[in-house]
Amino acid sequence: MGWSYKFWVGKLYPEGMKPTDYLTEYAKAMNSVEVDATFYRIPSVSTVEAWRDAVPKDFRFAAKFPQTVTHVSGLAYDAERLDVFLRHIEVIGTKLGPLLLQFPPFLKPAYSALDDLLEKLPKKRLVAAEFRNKRWFTEETYKLLRDHGVALASTNRPGATEVDTADFSYIRLEGDRKAVNGQRGEVEVKRDSETAEWAEKVNRILESRRDVYAYFSKYYSGYPPADVEAMRGMLPKGPTSAGTRSS
Repeated sequence: MGWSYKFWVGKLYPEGMKPTDYLTEYAKAMNSVEVDATFYRIPSVSTVEAWRDAVPKDFRFAAKFPQTVTHVSGLAYDAERLDVFLRHIEVIGTKLGPLLLQFPPFLKPAYSALDDLLEKLPKKRLVAAEFRNKRWFTEETYKLLRDHGVALASTNRPGATEVDTADFSYIRLEGDRKAVNGQRGEVEVKRDSETAEWAEKVNRILESRRDVYAYFSKYYSGYPPADVEAMRGMLPKGPTSAGTRSS
């Protein structure tokens, strides 16, 4: 989740590397990234072009929808901001992977509003939804997501559920911000057993011939590149693991 981390210099990034070169270097080791910056501010077209041009053709960006779309009471989202975001992010073209709707804990179920929002999204794009209010984990929600081909994001947050609602999977592995600093550029907490459990889930999904987009937070162990390599080592080599996107 993210790449603009100066505390990865000397590890993933060479000493003396300019921040503007981080993404290109990142893409040498990873094949995808979840962009958090789009949640706070819609990037300019020139910024999106720079992202696109910094990575190889098989790289994929996942991007969060702006908070003006997801973090509003009753999902009374800003339609203009949604349109601008979609137009700008589309500049990534074939390197654009899933778009993530990350809904906050305060958002109570509003099925009609959710249906309206999902109807406005481009059908040609992959979309995933993460709910942080447990009241959304209902059959009505799952049906809505299936009707629109939207994946329910799987997370390691307490109380989260795992239900297949699309022809791809989206996984977000976070951690404890009280236990992990995340800015030391090193593994602070060993999570091998949890990573192994998720690797088993990823493998089952891959065996069903579905793509997996899996992302680690810097608060998971403290150093996401190590988490990615650990999971990769737990997955089978060859064609069955080719669809895995990890960061």
